[in-house]
Amino acid sequence: MPASGVRAAAIAARLTALGLPARLKEHERSWSVEAKVPESLPAESWREVLEVVAEADRFGLLATSLNGRTLWAAVRKAVPTTGDVGGASHQR
Repeated sequence: MPASGVRAAAIAARLTALGLPARLKEHERSWSVEAKVPESLPAESWREVLEVVAEADRFGLLATSLNGRTLWAAVRKAVPTTGDVGGASHQR
């Protein structure tokens, strides 16, 4: 697994250890971690959760009346080197 995947897996594992079972998913350019957040999560736990997701490149909280609250974090995969961007026809 590339370093970005290891980083995302570590975030997911730490969230799960805090009582928020997390799902890890690979995308074309990033890894995502999602976890449902219960309404009863104490303030002390929020501090710990925010410390964990702060290690991601981006994170947020999606709250809806239908699906409750979902915490998400995204870790970007490595950016290709200049020679790889755009394929062979675009190399300089």
